[in-house]
Amino acid sequence: MKTKLFMMGFAFSALLTLTGCSTKMRAINQLEDLSTELREHSRYYNARDWEWAGERFVEIRKKISEHEFDYTPEQKRRIGQLEGECAGYMAKGVKEGIFDKIKGIGNEINGIIQGILHSITDYEE
Repeated sequence: MKTKLFMMGFAFSALLTLTGCSTKMRAINQLEDLSTELREHSRYYNARDWEWAGERFVEIRKKISEHEFDYTPEQKRRIGQLEGECAGYMAKGVKEGIFDKIKGIGNEINGIIQGILHSITDYEE
């Protein structure tokens, strides 16, 4: 009977340990996925996409902070690196997105000016 209880207790402890490891590693994997998403697509984000990215980052950060004392120094270094990448991609994505919009507006204004000049020269002929 004692052996049976011991084995059940051991199995339960192992299950809790595996679940905890799985959860903390899942948070790192989610941070890696977010970093990749931002690197590949943030340039094209609209306001709703940026809101999603910010909320996702905060959500992942909360998961990581729940296990902050369980991570190894190497895992903490990786988390820091990924957080830095996310911040960098966010800054770069916003900058490039704004630049592309300004460039697009500039092209539109250039087209308007050319259209006006073209219509004026058509009337003069």
